[in-house]
Amino acid sequence: MLWLLQLGVFGPLILGIPDSSFLFFPFGNDLLVVALTARDHAHLPFYVLTASLGSAAGVLLLDSVARKGGEEGLKKLMKRSRSEYLKKRIEERGAVAVGVASLAPPPFPFTVVIAATSAFQYPRARLLAVVFAARIIRFTLVGLLALLFGRGILRIIRTTEFEWFMLGFIVLCTVGSVLQVMRWIRRAPSKREVMAGSPS
Repeated sequence: MLWLLQLGVFGPLILGIPDSSFLFFPFGNDLLVVALTARDHAHLPFYVLTASLGSAAGVLLLDSVARKGGEEGLKKLMKRSRSEYLKKRIEERGAVAVGVASLAPPPFPFTVVIAATSAFQYPRARLLAVVFAARIIRFTLVGLLALLFGRGILRIIRTTEFEWFMLGFIVLCTVGSVLQVMRWIRRAPSKREVMAGSPS
């Protein structure tokens, strides 16, 4: 997190890509936007923009994989009942589901909703537009909170305790990311299964 702070407006962009695709960084970009805004109020709009662009780019990566696997691939990653429920919700209110997932904080299953939406072939352009718009709202609200409590946040960031906390947080996120990627790889459908499940 500390080295991302040194990157300024590019930090949220870089962190947003893995944060919204296959890796596990709960509150990662939220914390980064808060820290950056507390340090430099004037650049809040740029932090919001780059964080939202990074998130949309991460979703594009996730979408590319999930869309290719389709429904058959999704069924290998979750229970059939959950898959059917998500399919029904997405068919009825896809934009609402994506918007809520993009606005809601963890433990809301953002990655699951995006993967399901893509697997059920929700229009990619619309998916990215909804994610980007919702993330703009979310990071703006986060940034406004940083403006209100900026001095207190800066005092916390500069403490040794915060540095140790962030180190532990990074280790936890790294372990969680590895486990999640291994789970995706282990349960992902083979090329033969994908071809078999596609319409002739």
